[in-house]
Amino acid sequence: MQLMEPFATYLDFKSGTLTPGTTVIQRRLSHMRGMYLDTAAYNRIMQEEGDRLIYEVYTVDLAEEAGQVLHCTTILYPGKVGDEFHMTKGHYHALRNRGEVYLGLEGQGYLLLQLEDGTVRSVPMQPGTAAYVPPYWAHRTVNVGDTPFIFFAAWPGDSGHDYGTIERMGFAKLMIERDGQPVLVENPRYRSG
Repeated sequence: MQLMEPFATYLDFKSGTLTPGTTVIQRRLSHMRGMYLDTAAYNRIMQEEGDRLIYEVYTVDLAEEAGQVLHCTTILYPGKVGDEFHMTKGHYHALRNRGEVYLGLEGQGYLLLQLEDGTVRSVPMQPGTAAYVPPYWAHRTVNVGDTPFIFFAAWPGDSGHDYGTIERMGFAKLMIERDGQPVLVENPRYRSG
């Protein structure tokens, strides 16, 4: 690892932006094809509204290597596809034995976690919630409020991201709105092992 100079990044708690020296990744509805259960609602939104912005990630530009602590903010916008709340794609770490920390800054959401055997847990998040993602757990976030759900995350630099497993298998449970409340339900399209 190359010796670096210390540096600081400004985190705007209200907007979730990090400046300077960040890369912004935008995930639109088209990037989430096949992840929402209600494909008719997905197709209707794409046709009537266009390619809706679901979330943005502000990443601090660091080498993805051992010794670094990568960090970012995510702004997950409110909304639903059918009855299913907006969510991030979700991923395992490529090195499964790496953990991660999430800190809620604004809004209301959940951190959904899943082991490879389909065991699912959920952690409610709000401003000030520090949630720990232990090693071996896939993780995704869900916005269950009417305002952007914004959080900060930090993880070991050599963790890597495995989005493909979630794209193939899905999460065993989905968070939907029922009677005005967020509820976890079984995902009929989940493919175990």
